[in-house]
Amino acid sequence: MNTTQMNWRETTPDLNLLKGKKILVTGAADGIGRAVSIALARAGATVIILDHKARHLEKLYDQITAEQASEPVIVPLDLETLTPEGATQLAQSLYDEFGHIDGVLHNAAELGSPSPLDQYDMAYWDKVMNINARAPYLLTRALLPVLRLAPSGQVIFTTADCAIDPQAYWGAYAIAYASVEAQMKIWSEELMQTSNIAVNSLDPGAVRTSLRRRSHPGEDQNGLTLPQEITPVYLKLLCGDHKLQGQHIIIS
Repeated sequence: MNTTQMNWRETTPDLNLLKGKKILVTGAADGIGRAVSIALARAGATVIILDHKARHLEKLYDQITAEQASEPVIVPLDLETLTPEGATQLAQSLYDEFGHIDGVLHNAAELGSPSPLDQYDMAYWDKVMNINARAPYLLTRALLPVLRLAPSGQVIFTTADCAIDPQAYWGAYAIAYASVEAQMKIWSEELMQTSNIAVNSLDPGAVRTSLRRRSHPGEDQNGLTLPQEITPVYLKLLCGDHKLQGQHIIIS
């Protein structure tokens, strides 16, 4: 596996390259997705904020517009029940409104219920697989024609260390992200010779989010990195100011 380390403290994105770009962010209502969406809007990008929590998206919209940053576009969508037809409809609506999009950040994630594999609740299993692995595939597949029209398309799959080094009791979460890594690599190899789309995966590490609180109960989160602190890495990748392709990127 091709692995790259990016130190958020030493990463300086060219914000001018983000002005006017159209970026889709899933799981935008909370945590890293929220922080990245705000940072993108402040840099002049039009952010398509996607989440199943419409009320929280509206609050994010209000915060961004109150700062007089670029007006975002709200897309309330439940990725757990996303169908190929639904993904195609979204892609068509984005094409109709923008003509193309410049990037996709697959940030939405579901932890599920850590437990032994032989006791794993199948409802949780399906939910984790649908949100973490199936939805990113369906969205990427549907959005390819709109990404191909961009000068430099960017696709970022969120991943985690358990995808590379799975441990007991991580169940569907680890398996879903292992499949995401395979998906990222295949997309990258298939697109690198036929398009201007860069495809990479990104492990944000230990960040102070609600998902981290659930995955590591009892952990003192006060010493963890804040979501807004690591946004320079996301902006660097989404603005296209890099030559990374098919990389498993770890934020350090």
